[in-house]
Formats: sequence, structure tokens, C-alpha cells
Amino acid sequence: MFGIASRGLKEGASVFLVLAKIIFPVTVIITILQYTPVLPFFIELIAPFMHVLGLSGEAAMPLVLGNALGLYAGIGAIISFDFTVKEVFIMAMMLSFSHNIFVESAVASRVGVSWWLVSLIRIVLAILSALIINLVWDGGAEIAQYGFLASSEVVLHSWGAIVLHGFKTALMAIVQISLIIFPLMIMMQFLRELGFLHKISKLFAPFTKMLGMKENTSFTLVAGMIVGLSMGAGVMIQAVKEDGVSKKDTILALIFLVSCHAVIEDTVVFIPLGIPVWPLLFIRFLTAVVLTVIVAVVWNRMEKTQKGRKLKYEH
Repeated sequence: MFGIASRGLKEGASVFLVLAKIIFPVTVIITILQYTPVLPFFIELIAPFMHVLGLSGEAAMPLVLGNALGLYAGIGAIISFDFTVKEVFIMAMMLSFSHNIFVESAVASRVGVSWWLVSLIRIVLAILSALIINLVWDGGAEIAQYGFLASSEVVLHSWGAIVLHGFKTALMAIVQISLIIFPLMIMMQFLRELGFLHKISKLFAPFTKMLGMKENTSFTLVAGMIVGLSMGAGVMIQAVKEDGVSKKDTILALIFLVSCHAVIEDTVVFIPLGIPVWPLLFIRFLTAVVLTVIVAVVWNRMEKTQKGRKLKYEH
């Protein structure tokens, strides 16, 4: 048992280093940028387009901060304004798809998909969801009630303090990652060596097959849906090496998790904003299933076409 745990700890350290090398510098840079004219520039730039999405100009701030710094920064900005329930729901839906986009897309790109493609998919899903919700929902005109939440902002008065704050934020981010990734990798090692990983894969085999993936992708999907896109990408990196997950299945799993990851945290965190959260979860899950199935079908047809051409050429 000790040997299994030590091997899991070793694998955890390997995955942690991969994630930390990306997350630490990106978090430092983005945290510092919020105290420069850069983020206000982007907020001012996109504010005129907010009405197309059914939002007021002030919604630009939560969306920019949520995408740059994460869900909690976006929520902190939301509660600084009086938005309607519909506006809060639209912003929550958008941020569910595209929050913390720089860090998570950079980490996800280590699986083999370009970071810009991951970012593009998430941004397109966020915009489409906002457009559809704005068109089909006529209600939600009342002002949202934010419960016991209160807005808070760190006030810094020098560049030294800003840089130090950036490093502290990044350090806290990778500490939080370590608290998840090491137990997760140790658990995976036990599941793998004791044969339980195969049983889990069998249990979710019908679902992964529906999505166009083999059963050995199951644990990657489950882990990503529970612990998030960054952690899911870390598990994928490990799964490719240890469990023989194919490149195709890895990319399909990533596409699914781009739309639907960290479903518990990313859903519960919006409850204090006074909006219906079950539709958030349902829309994300349905979008992930539909998008992954479409990509899998197109991919399979392309493979069959190429195989047919190859056989024709050989004859």
C-alpha cells in the first residue's frame, strides 16, 4: 500500500510541476494587469456591445474580470452593481463557459489542442448562450437579490505592493492545486493498481461510447467534471501516459470538459446571486454532450473517408 501511495505521490509531483509552470506566471501577470489600464481598456472596448447580449454596459466589468481572473472575481464585480435577474443569469451562463480563460486554456493546451482554439470555443459558447437566453427568456426583469454577499476589493498603493500581491495570489493558486492534484493522483494510482479504475471505466462505458470515446476515457471525464478543467487536463496528461488513452479520445474529452467542468463548484457558487442554478448545469451538460457528439461524428466520417481513399489508392 505504501508503494502504491509513493508512486501516486511521484506522479502527482510530475503533474503538479506541469500545471504550476503555466498557472503561476499567468496568474501573476493577470493579477498585476487588473491594477493597470489594460483591463479597464478592454471593459470600455466591449461595453457598447453588451446590449446585443441583453446586458447593460456595466456588465462588461464582471465579464472581463471573470474571464481574466476567475469566477470569484466576476461574481465580486456582479454584486457591485444592481443587475436584473435575467442579466445575472446571462452573465453566470457566460462565465460558466469562459471563466479564467487564460489559465485554463493554457493548461488545457498541454493536451495537444491549441490554446487559442480552446479559448475560441469557450468564448463562442458564452456568446451564443447569451444570445439564445436573451431571445427566448422574457422574464427576469426584477432586480437580483444577492443574499449575504458583499463586494470587496484589495486596495494597493504602490507597484511593489501590486507585484507582491500578484505573487501571493499565484502562490495561493498553486497551493490550492497541490491540495487537489496530489490526493487525486494518489487515488488514481490506487484505483489503477487495485483494478477499480477498470470497473469505473466499465460503469461509464455507455456514456463515453455515446460521446465517441473508448471506456478508458471515463475517469478523465469524471475527474474533470468534478475538479475542473485545469485538473482535468492534468489527469488527461497522466491518463495518456498510464492508461493508453488515444489522442482522439483525449481531444474529445477536452472538448466535453471545455463546456462542462467543475460542475459542483461552478454551479453552487452562483446560488447566492439569487438566480436559478439548475438551468445553468443542464445547459452546460447538454451543450457538452451535443458539441462532443458532433465533433466525434465529423471526425469518424473524416477518418472513414481518408481510409477509403487510401484503400482506393493502394488498389
